Amino acid sequence: MSAMPLPLSLPLRIGVAGLGRAFTLMLPTFAQDPRVRLVAACDPLPAARAQFERDFAAPTCDTVQALCAMPDVDVIYVATPHQIHAEHVCLAAAHSKHVLVEKPMAIDLAECDAMIAAAAQARTHIIVGHSHSFNAPVQRAAALLRGGSLGAVRMIHTLNYTDFLYRPRRPEELDTARGGGVVFSQAAHQVDVVRLLVGAAGSPQVTSVRAFTGKWDAQRPTEGAYSALLGFEGGAFASLTYSGYAHFDSDALMGWRSELGLPKDPQGYGQARKRLATLAHGDEEASLKAARNYGGSLYEPPAQTSTAGHQHFGHVIVSCEGGDLRLQPDGLELYTDGSRSVVPLPAPTVPRQEVIDELVSTVVLGHAPVHDGAWSRESLQVCLAMLESARKRRDIIIG
Repeated sequence: MSAMPLPLSLPLRIGVAGLGRAFTLMLPTFAQDPRVRLVAACDPLPAARAQFERDFAAPTCDTVQALCAMPDVDVIYVATPHQIHAEHVCLAAAHSKHVLVEKPMAIDLAECDAMIAAAAQARTHIIVGHSHSFNAPVQRAAALLRGGSLGAVRMIHTLNYTDFLYRPRRPEELDTARGGGVVFSQAAHQVDVVRLLVGAAGSPQVTSVRAFTGKWDAQRPTEGAYSALLGFEGGAFASLTYSGYAHFDSDALMGWRSELGLPKDPQGYGQARKRLATLAHGDEEASLKAARNYGGSLYEPPAQTSTAGHQHFGHVIVSCEGGDLRLQPDGLELYTDGSRSVVPLPAPTVPRQEVIDELVSTVVLGHAPVHDGAWSRESLQVCLAMLESARKRRDIIIG
């Protein structure tokens, strides 16, 4: 076993592996939270590396191996494609670096096991995120549930309708075998959310899964929708429904706040499909995605406004013995036997600040993380069981 890495101090020095869409969404957090500093990055695209060098006056390289070898990096943020997360997390561990890796942790359980073993050997930490279970409304709901005033969680209902499948995609993002489709990319959020909420007042262990998936567009041959029923140890159950087919927009149920918590214009309906319809073939689609990503010719930094609410992942209702909770971008609605009340949340000062809270708590203060390798392996196991259940048309028993 390698020597224990030295205790870290603030600000944490972050090296970014992959300057694509996931990095773009985390960029406002890294840029605004004084507890972290971006000190290096790697990406295969020269334009992305040049943008990073201009923005942060920091070095870049074109391989993750070279990034991990840099001595002045404390944490590697792995934001590369899903199917190579395992390789890059293991590289970081081999260089005694802590890791913040994007969800899903990996695309099969053997990869998860290898990642967990590599971090244990190096005595480093893995934190998996951003998933929307980090969001402040979810965290506040979990704290309320832990307090016990509502009793045990009995049922959770989650629903999200987006245009996910019609945003510009690389070929592997439309190939389930390589980690594409909404089960790997989007169920990872919903599974984490319901496991965290059930686990706040009981066991987060999922014991059974029954799911159906939809592949309804031959031009985009991966899962674009799913519905699943999860049974938990202790008797709670949760329904998960998601569609990325760019028809109904469930932000209508969230006060027209986007997933990022920003005000949304309902008149913008249908833009994803319209934009995609202008492209002649898949190469143009991949090029458009690259152009809109960090450093590309169409890149625009994520909008941040003073009216931003907390990020969300659609409609979530938690039913307990003593009442129901509805999660909203600005707080919680609480329904009990004889009253309805609102539990407000102050507006966020830094988007996704809760991710940095957990990172600092773990690698600076030495506390055990929630979203560690073992947690995220169990969430992936549920996602894989959803795919298996849909394929075999039967319940899948876990554990």
